Amino acid sequence: MKGGDEVIASSGPLDWRFSQVFGERSAGEEVHEVDIISAIEFDKSGDHLATGDRGGRVVLFERTDSKNTSGSRRDLEGTDCPLRHPEFRYKTEFQSHEPEFDYLKSLEIEEKINKIRWSQTANAALFLLSTNDKTIKFWKVQEKKIKKVCEINTESSGSIGNGSVGSSINSNSSKSCFTNGGLSDKVNNCLNNDYTFPPGGIPSLQLPAVTISHETSPVARCRRVYTHAHDYHINSISNNSDGETFISADDLRINLWNLEISNQSFNIVDVKPANMEDLTEVITSAEFHPTHCNTLAYSSSKGSIRLIDLRQSALCDSHSKLFEDTETPTSRSFFTEIIASISDIKFAKGGRYILSRDYMSLKLWDINMDSGPVSTFQVHEHLRPKLCDLYENDSIFDKFECCLSGDGLRVATGSYSNLFRVFGVSPGSTETTTLEASKNPMRRQVTTPAKPSRPSLSSITRAVRRGGAESSGGGDGNANSFDHTTKLLHLAWHPTENSIACAAANSLYMYYA
Repeated sequence: MKGGDEVIASSGPLDWRFSQVFGERSAGEEVHEVDIISAIEFDKSGDHLATGDRGGRVVLFERTDSKNTSGSRRDLEGTDCPLRHPEFRYKTEFQSHEPEFDYLKSLEIEEKINKIRWSQTANAALFLLSTNDKTIKFWKVQEKKIKKVCEINTESSGSIGNGSVGSSINSNSSKSCFTNGGLSDKVNNCLNNDYTFPPGGIPSLQLPAVTISHETSPVARCRRVYTHAHDYHINSISNNSDGETFISADDLRINLWNLEISNQSFNIVDVKPANMEDLTEVITSAEFHPTHCNTLAYSSSKGSIRLIDLRQSALCDSHSKLFEDTETPTSRSFFTEIIASISDIKFAKGGRYILSRDYMSLKLWDINMDSGPVSTFQVHEHLRPKLCDLYENDSIFDKFECCLSGDGLRVATGSYSNLFRVFGVSPGSTETTTLEASKNPMRRQVTTPAKPSRPSLSSITRAVRRGGAESSGGGDGNANSFDHTTKLLHLAWHPTENSIACAAANSLYMYYA
C-alpha cells in the first residue's frame, strides 16, 4: 500500500545493512540507568532525529550526507553517482526534564522522557514536544551566532599580591578573543582579589568589546510548559495536522491543547468510571490522524482501537468506529487479556491504515473495515510457553513500539535479545527479516505461507503471516536462548527512505536498505 488507498506490490525483501551507531558500549561496560534511551523520533523531513533518555535529556542529530541529490532512486541507480544512505551526526543536547516531587501526593516524578514529537518548523528553527510522566514541554532549537569578547588588556606593569611584577596583555599586541565572555588564565590571574592597582590607575585600560562571530551554535529554549492536567502517567502525545494543537493521553483521559496556551486544556476523552472498582480498561496510546485534524485514534488495554471524530461533541464519550480482533483465542488463559493489551499504534502516511502492537503480534487495520485486522504478524508466538516466567519477571508488561515505512510497504517492531523484525505488508508478500541491533546484525529471511484468506469487505487480502515463528523456532532462531534483559523497545522508520533507527540500552543503531 502507498499513501491513502493505493495498493502496490512490493519489489522483494530488502537487504538491510548497518549504517551508524552512537553511544556504542565496549564489552563489559556498565550501562547507567540515566543513559538508557526511552524515545526516538524522526522529524517530518527526515533530516533530524531526536532521542530522549531516562535522565531527562533530549539529544538531536542532523543529517550530513548530500541532500541535494535529485531524481528517483531508480534514476540514481542508473547513473555513476552512488546512492548514499542517510548519515547523521550529533547536533546538540539539552536537559528537558528534571526529577520532581509532588508534595501533595507524596509522589516522586522521574525525569525520564516518555515521548518526543516534532512540530512544524518556522524561520529555520526546530520545534519539538517532550514529556515525562506529568509535564509536557515545547522546545525551540535555533542556530545562534557566537558572541566573543575581544580587546582585553592592561599596561605591561602592575603589582600583584606582595608587589611582584605581573605579566599582562598589551593593547598593541594582536587581539585575543574569548568565546561567550570567557577569560584567559593570564587575565584571570590579574583580576584576582590580590591584584593592586598602581598609583594613578592604569592610563591605557581598554574595556572589553563584544563581537559577534560568523560561527553559529544550536541553542535550545523552552517556549511553553504544559502541566497540572494529568492525574496519571502520560503515555502519549501527538501533534495535530493543523499545526496549532496537540493531544496528551494518560491511562484514563485524553486532553487537547493549543501550542500557544499552556495554562488551559480541554478534556476530550474520559474513561474514568464513577467507581474505580468498575474500571475494566485503560488508555494505552493515542495518535492524531496525519491529515484529518478532526480525527484521532486511541488504543486500550483490552486490545481494541477506537476512532473518534472531534466534530461530534466536545466530550467524545462515544466512538465513531471500534476496531477489535473478532477471532477468539484457541485457548483462553490467565494471560489472555494481558498479552492482548496494545502498547503502541501508528497511522500510515496516508491515514487509511493503523498499525498496532500488542505483546504477541503486530496488526494492520483498515479504517474502512472494522470487522477485524487486515493482516496479523506474529512476533512472540515462540514465547507463548514461557508466559508464566515472563509474568514472574514482569517482562510480559514490556511496551514495544511499532513503525511503518514511508511508502507503507513494510512495518517493523522490536523484540528481545536486541532483535527487531521487519515484515512486508503488501498482498502476497511473505517478507520477514530479523536483525540484531549490533554492528554485525544476524539477518535471517523467513518465508512462510499466508493463512487462507476469508471473505472480507476489503480488496486487500486478510492474511495472518506467522513471521517464521513456527518454521524458525523463534525470533532469534532458538526459542530457548532469548534474553529478556536485553530488549529493543523503541525504533523509528525514516519518513522517506528505507532507514531504521533503533535503541538498544544507551546505544542508537541505524540501518539502511
